[in-house]
Formats: sequence, C-alpha cells, structure tokens
Amino acid sequence: MGVWIDTDMGFDDIVALLVVCHSTEAIDGVSLVFGNAPLEQVEKNAAGAAHVFNWRFPVHRGRSLPVLSVLETAQSILGTGGMPSTGLHLPMGVTLADTPSAFDALSGYLQSGEDRRILALGPLTNLAALVLARPELACRIGELVWMGGGLTTGNHTASAEFNALADPEALAILLAQNVPVRMVDLDVCRKVLAGPSDVPPIRHAGGRNAKLLADLLEGFINIAISRGRSAMSLYDAVAAVAFTRPDLVSWREARLDVELSGTHTRGRTVIETRTGRSPFNAFFAQDINVDAARDLILQVLKVEASL
Repeated sequence: MGVWIDTDMGFDDIVALLVVCHSTEAIDGVSLVFGNAPLEQVEKNAAGAAHVFNWRFPVHRGRSLPVLSVLETAQSILGTGGMPSTGLHLPMGVTLADTPSAFDALSGYLQSGEDRRILALGPLTNLAALVLARPELACRIGELVWMGGGLTTGNHTASAEFNALADPEALAILLAQNVPVRMVDLDVCRKVLAGPSDVPPIRHAGGRNAKLLADLLEGFINIAISRGRSAMSLYDAVAAVAFTRPDLVSWREARLDVELSGTHTRGRTVIETRTGRSPFNAFFAQDINVDAARDLILQVLKVEASL
C-alpha cells in the first residue's frame, strides 16, 4: 500500500518528494493545490519536476482557490514562479499527463483501502473539498502529516504560517471531520537548516541535475540570507522526514484549533496541551533529531545530484 502527497510544488516540496522517493514508501499519487503560486504555475512546476526527476507516479490537478477566502500565494517571497534560483530553472515546456482530477483520484485512493497515509505540503483545500463532499471517506485516512501551522509565531503574518493562512477553513473542516492530523509546524521546521556551505557538494556531485539542484537550493537559501539570516529552514522536506522516519520525531498529542477571523489572527493555529480542557484531536511534532534529519535531506540531494 502506497502513500499520497498533496503539494503546491515549490523547491522544498520537490525535496520532500525526493525524500519520500528515496525512502521505503511507494507513492501512489500526487495532487496539486494552489499555494506557492497559482495552480497554473504549480502545474508547470510539477510537470517540469516530473520530467527532470523521471517521476512515474500520476500527478493530478487539484483546487485553484481556497474553500471560502480569496486566493493567497507566496509569490511575494518566492517570485512569480514560486521557486527562486541563482541560475537554472525547471523546464517550462513540458505538460502534465492527462489524469483524473485530484478529487476523483483521492476518492479512488481512499476507497481502495483503509489507514491511508497522506503527506500534505501546502494549503489543505483538496482534502477539505473531499471530506466535505465525501464525508464517509474521512475515516479511511489513517494519518495526515501536514507541514503547516506555528506554535509560537507565523511567517506570512505575525500570527499565521502561510499554509494555514491560505485556507484556514480547510484545516477547520478536516479537524471537524476527525481526520487524524499530525502537524509539523514552523517551530520544528526552523531547527533544520541549510546554509551556503551546503550548496557546493551538490553543485560538484557530477550528475545531470547537479547544477539545477544547486541553483535551486542556493536560490532557496538566499531567501533567508536576504533577510539577515545565515541559513534557511527546509520546511516541507522536514515534514517528509517526519512522514518517512517518525522515529526521528517526538510527537505530542494536543488540541489543535485554527482562528478563522481577525485582521491579525486569521490562520493562527492554537495548541492546547493541558489535559481536561478540550478533547485532544491531533498530534504535533514537538522536537526532531536535527542532525539526522538534516543529514538525511542533504544526502538525498547529493544522491540525486550524482545521478
């Protein structure tokens, strides 16, 4: 039984998919959602990545707009393509294969088995749309590991992490349907970093994609450098480590809620760990083996860059 990945296909999403590809997990399918960029650009990124990395799993077009609110993307940080680079970019001249919609494909995936495992790397809109229309399938999700939320502060606003802010109603819907969410939030992702010194070993690995991966990694790291930080969090790739190597993560059960209103609070995730307050409904990654996670991610990039 394989796993499913739901993604808005930025650079750290690509690294996350590569981490899963290099694990013992088989990927049954990938669904695309708006987020890092509008869905049209996300599709272009996915087609380019599938071509470059020779991905054979099906990729399905998903939701282009959130459940209720207006479209929010991360292009102000990541650029119009949703993927900064210091040189080479993914090829934009390829297209996705003609596949069923994400809704139909996810429905089939959940209908065909129980305790299905999903890794979500963007806004949760595809999954929310599914459980709203097909609530009987929610119980087929055995685990949903989501890169999103923040225990302390946000990144897109002072309160909210981007994936939560882009569609907080989607998270609320999944929680209301008792989907077993495991949140890999900003705080734990910010412990696993890549800096400029991590680029040369990838650039000089000698494979056909070495320069492309190095340029994309360097462009990603430069987001942090431009903001006065010395290294960049590996966000979605960290969630992939938590998904494929849960032994490297300390999980804690809690009550998870999301704020749906307020100029400064919309999208904020609220964690309650005290017993006897509200029924616990989720887990969050409280800590991670930083060295092991970082080494795993960078080793995957080095192997890909050597092929």
